[in-house]
Formats: sequence, structure tokens, C-alpha cells
Amino acid sequence: MTKPSDNPADPFKKALAEATKVLACDPDMTVTFSVDPAGMNKEGVRLPQVSRRMTRDEVLLARGTADAFALRRRFHNDALSARYAPTGQLAREIYDAMETARCEAVGATHMPGTAGNIDAKIGHEADRKGYAQITQAADAPLATAAGYLVRHLATGRPLPPGADNVMNLWRGFIEGQAGETLQSLDEVLGDQAAFARLARRVISDLGYGDQLGDDPDADQPDDDAGEEAEQDQDETQSEGEDQSDDEADAAPERSQDDQQDASQAQVAMDDQPDADQGEEVELPDGEAPLEPPPPAPHSEADPAYTVFVTDFDEEIRAEDLAEAAELERLRAYLDQQLEPLKGAVSRLANKLQRRLQAQQNRSWEFDLEEGVLDAGRLARVVANPTTPLSFKIEKDTEFRDTCVTLLLDNSGSMRGRPISIAAICADVLARTLERCQVKVEILGFTTRAWKGGQSREKWLAAGRPQQPGRLNDLRHIIYKSADAPWRRARPNLGLMMKEGLLKENIDGEALEWAHRRLSHRPEARKILMVISDGAPVDDSTLSVNPAAYLEKHLRDVIAMVERRRQVELIAIGIGHDVTRYYARAVTITDVEQLAGAMTEQLASLFDTDPKKRHGKRRVA
Repeated sequence: MTKPSDNPADPFKKALAEATKVLACDPDMTVTFSVDPAGMNKEGVRLPQVSRRMTRDEVLLARGTADAFALRRRFHNDALSARYAPTGQLAREIYDAMETARCEAVGATHMPGTAGNIDAKIGHEADRKGYAQITQAADAPLATAAGYLVRHLATGRPLPPGADNVMNLWRGFIEGQAGETLQSLDEVLGDQAAFARLARRVISDLGYGDQLGDDPDADQPDDDAGEEAEQDQDETQSEGEDQSDDEADAAPERSQDDQQDASQAQVAMDDQPDADQGEEVELPDGEAPLEPPPPAPHSEADPAYTVFVTDFDEEIRAEDLAEAAELERLRAYLDQQLEPLKGAVSRLANKLQRRLQAQQNRSWEFDLEEGVLDAGRLARVVANPTTPLSFKIEKDTEFRDTCVTLLLDNSGSMRGRPISIAAICADVLARTLERCQVKVEILGFTTRAWKGGQSREKWLAAGRPQQPGRLNDLRHIIYKSADAPWRRARPNLGLMMKEGLLKENIDGEALEWAHRRLSHRPEARKILMVISDGAPVDDSTLSVNPAAYLEKHLRDVIAMVERRRQVELIAIGIGHDVTRYYARAVTITDVEQLAGAMTEQLASLFDTDPKKRHGKRRVA
């Protein structure tokens, strides 16, 4: 007999899984929940994780994603879509975004419940991508705006905050160029082939006709392929009606009317998020040309560094990658593993604290005309009333207004003892520096998948263009923000023990990300310490680009950081010589030396004697 689960979210997950199968008309489809990116393949769908807390945002996002994928699986015809798809990148992105909007609009007409769920999904994505903060059309993705506008015109529904901002920034331009074409929108919403032809006309109106490729209807206006695809779609819909009636009771939190109307929907949802990283077009002003400006570089350090797609990258907090109970369990496991090292690490932490606190002793400037009244010199005034009052002022210590960022390599090669020691050392340093009023931020970097993930899948679907640039999905993790107290972030470091977290390492972009975060801090002094076990490695990227592609970018980023001098950069290499990259670096041959190297490097930065500030060094 199966033991009942004590997770309060499990009944909801089970009900949502059954509802997704009903809506997709596929009872054999697998439905899973994961912290990994949501996605869909031939076997089933992967939905966003729902924690034990079952927050409103988690539930709405899971339901919206489930509805989107189920509707796509049931009604979308990939062959028909591919037949009319443009060949150019930006044109293809506009085409895909409009098709997604068509599916959502038809779904909203027949099932208002799904419309509300998908609104929550759109709002979540807009918030994650910072659409509400965009103030210029040139900074907003045109393709996404076109999709939002189609959805709004077809349904009359207001868009979620952020999404409406992107739409409004481009709305005048799109309607000015393609408004007449869009007037027939309602007539073609239910016909995927007719809508695809309308989308191609809109793309031409916007000035991207050269990216459309050959007209699929030019030689065969009555092409049997389109008719067969539409016939298959109708047959699939007819089969779905019977299954929907039998299984309608499985749908959670949907009205009976919505369940009965499910068979009438002709909607789909693209399993890729709205593309927002393609070419961008200037908002026309008077006689301004409609040609798109050069895209913004992906790297400030090297404008030539390219990224195939950034849609699947994420910057995420550690607590969002695992439930609270799992973080506590992983933290306990980390503490247990490093029990033998605690004595040595504590001694080093105490040494660092004494060294810093020695610098923290107060020093004063005396005999000033303003400041704090110097009570010790009042006797002179009593003896001679003509003597002026004396004031004093406290000198600032060198490190009082300081922020330290620890950037930890979370690649697969760090698995085992290296990542355990890196985690506990970061924990001890954060606790020690916090006692000395030094703010600490702890960051990690890896990728979301091995071998390229969704970025590579999109590259393959695009026909394998040459030298696509970085070709994997980044995952940048915030274990502890600079303003968060150590006690609150302590469990987060246990996440490094999570099986499957550590994958590839793309050091250059991670270093640039950490530097950008630290540069925006208000502290006067900023220190960035990188802990890595070697050169950047990502098999997917290096297999289709020059061999030194990622290494060159890392060198360019380091050069930029050191040239700007906003941040003091230190590196510690575990088992690999990183002194060939960083001007100030330490290489250790045993991971147990990491604690000593970290504390010595930080302590030396606070020495007032420049002679004590050492540069390159290798710990034997």
C-alpha cells in the first residue's frame, strides 16, 4: 500500500496533471513538475514547480503554463506552421509571436478560465524580463509587442502590467504600418493557414518582406498539404470532443461550462517563450528609416561576443530552486560532511576577524573648529576663558564602507569535496565579515542544462547557423544578496549539494554579471573574489565556435574590470592555475587550503601597509 504523501501541494499537482491531459486529449501524456525550465516534448510536458507553500503566484503560473502547453498539444499543427514560416530571424520571431497570440485569443473566446491563467503566465514572464522598466521602443522587443497587440485586438482584454508597456511602446508604429492588414484579424483567427498568410503580410508591412523567403502559395495556391493539415486538425478536434466529455470532471478549479466548452477551442501555445532577443527596430520619427539598428552587444567587454538566444537564461534566488525543507536537509548534509574541518576553518575565521577589528579601532583628529566637542580639553577653557573650544572628528576606517562579492563556480567539475568546502568557506566568510560591518554577497554560476539545453534546440530548429556564439542556457544563482543577513541566507548554501545542480561553466558572462551587480552598490569600496577550478567549458558552445571562444571572452571581461578599477578583483583557482587570467590570483593544489587562501587574500586587502598587499601567489 502506498503511503499517503504529506505534501499539501500533491493533490493540486495530481488534479492539474489530469486536467492538462483532458485539455490535450492525450491520456497517456506525462506531466511532471520541476524547478527546471518549463517545456514540452513528444512524451509530455514539464510544468513549473509548486512548493509546499502553494503561493498564489506559483499556482497561477503552473495553471497558465499547463493550459498553454495542453492547448498547443491538442490543436497546433507544426507542419502547417512550418510551411508558412519566414526564413529570417526577426521575421520568424514576429510570426511565432503572432501565432501564439492567435491561439491564446481563440482560447480566451471559448474558455475564459484559460485566458485568466495564461494572463498570469504572461505577467510572470513580463516581470521576470523587466518589461515594466523599459522606457524606449528601441529597448523593447518588436516581436513580443506584435504578439501582445494581436492578442489585445482579438480579445479586448487588458494585458498584465509590463506586457502592456511593451505593447504601447510599439503600438503606434505597428498600427501605422500594418493597421489596414490587421483590420481583417477577426476573420482569420479560427483558420491557422489564413492567419499565417495574414502574419506574413504584417511582416512585409513592417519592412521585413526580404526575410519572408519564398511564398508557399505562389506555385500551388490550392496546395493539398494545407488542406490535409487543416483536415487533420478538424479530425483531432472531433476526437477530442468525446474524450473531453468523459474526463471533464478532472479539471481543477474550472467551471463546468468551461469544461464543456473545451472541445470548441482551436488554440495552441508555442512551447518557446516570446522571443525578445532578436534584432530591434527603431521607432520611426518623421522620415526616420525603418531599418533596425545594430543589436546591443551582449558583452560590454567584447562587442564581438555573441549569444545565439537569451530567452532561456535565468537569474534566480537559491530559495526558488528548492523548497525550504529541502534546503534545510541539504544544509544539514553540508555541515555533516565538513565536521572534521570546522576547527581549522573557525581558527582562520577568528584570525580574519581579529585582523579586521584591529583596523576598526577608533582614531580621531583633534583641535578642529567643528565636529564633536572635545571634553578632554575643556579644562583649558576653564583656566583661560579666552581659549576657543576644541572639537574632534572620528576618522573613517578603510573597510567600513565595503562590499565583498564571492562568485562561486558551480560547474560539474566542482562536484564533491571542492564544492562542499567552497560552500562552507563562503558561509564562514559571510558570517565573519558581517560581524565587522562588511556587506557580503554570495553568487554562483552554472548552466540550466548539459549540452546546450533549449538554446541548442532552437539553434537546431533554425537550421544550424554558423558560429552562433554562446549556445547554452545560463543559470546565475543568488545565494545571499548583500543586504540580506547571514542567518536568513544560511540554508541557501546547502543548495550546492543538490544533485543535478552543477553543470557547465561560462565564466566570462558570470564575471560580467557579478561585476555589474557590485558596481551598482552604494559602498565606496568593492571587492570581487572569484573561486573556480579552471577555464570556462561548455561543450555545446565550443563545438560550433572557435576553440578559445569562451576563454577569450573571459580575458576580455577581466581586462575590462581591471581597467575600470571600480572593483578590486581577486581569484582563487582550485587545482588549476588561474594566474594566467587574473593579475591578482592564488592557485591551490588541495581544496582543504581554500579556507586559508580566502581569509588571507581578504585580510591582506585591509592591510594599511602596501608592502603587505601581495599579488600573484601559489599555495603549495
